[in-house]
Amino acid sequence: MKPRYIMTSLTRIADLNEVPFTVEPYPREQWSEGDYTAVRVTGAPNKLYRFETISGRSVEVMPGDYAISALGTRAATLEGAGSWREVGNDNVMNSLTGAGLLGMTTSASRLLPPFMTVDYVGHVMRNGRQLNMKDFVEQVEPAELQVPVILLVGTSMSAGKTSTGRLIIHELKRFGLKVAGAKFTGAARYHDILSFQDAGADNILDFVDVGLPSTVVSPEEFRPLMQQMMARIAALDVDVLVAEAGASPLEPYNGSTAVQLLLPRVKFTVLCAFDPYSVVGVMKAFGLKPDLVAGPAAATTAAIDLVRRLTGLPAVDNLDPDAGGPMQQHLRAAIPELFE
Repeated sequence: MKPRYIMTSLTRIADLNEVPFTVEPYPREQWSEGDYTAVRVTGAPNKLYRFETISGRSVEVMPGDYAISALGTRAATLEGAGSWREVGNDNVMNSLTGAGLLGMTTSASRLLPPFMTVDYVGHVMRNGRQLNMKDFVEQVEPAELQVPVILLVGTSMSAGKTSTGRLIIHELKRFGLKVAGAKFTGAARYHDILSFQDAGADNILDFVDVGLPSTVVSPEEFRPLMQQMMARIAALDVDVLVAEAGASPLEPYNGSTAVQLLLPRVKFTVLCAFDPYSVVGVMKAFGLKPDLVAGPAAATTAAIDLVRRLTGLPAVDNLDPDAGGPMQQHLRAAIPELFE
């Protein structure tokens, strides 16, 4: 009997729900980043035994369930790191993210339960060839961004970039602006970019849309794909782009490349950080001077005062119910043409 496959959110660009395919073991030496792969859930379930589906919904799974996702690499400073290249001869893997990024864990935070364990079943095949995420990406003509960019960068993952982006999008939409929201780097989670849509973004996009399960790839591979993402946004009828660089510019997610390519259109930069001292660290290490600090580094008035003393920068607590007003003031000062 053919298994019932859970399609993870990494399959959202593909047609696997509409067009037949087969699942067959494939020689290890021919595996590639982004290959669509079938796995069977094993191990002892815990709170990480969930897959994010095509809709963005997170579903609980049990041993014996089957899923189709993609091979990839993660290098998260707070949660864990791993890669499909580290999978052993037993073909045991882990789900490295909630989106089902498939690889073997090489290091994980002891504050988390073990990552979900899965067994490799085979590659997703058609006409004797394995299917890769890039097989479902349509190339677009190169184009330069013309709209202003509001850039979100962080000191690490979970530093408040996405929640700050939601706040900014909400304020921009209050003035009837057409907003694109994009997450250019990181490890795949559809939830993050969907939250921009929930806040009112007219169009959303991330690196999965150009065939990457994560952006832990070489700069040479990432640069043309980043340009593809920018060209897709350039073709949209929008007034402004809210752009998130996942993780931090200093981590191996190509954040520095993304920032470099966006910089000519960046009008306002928000640095999200865990504490005021990490703001200083990123500013010195990356040579970045943001316009505003947000995230946990601005969680209290004491933290905001310390940010100002250490850096001279203003800070906004993006979780404050009244944060919209101060954020709007900063945006108006930086990009007055948007609010005319």
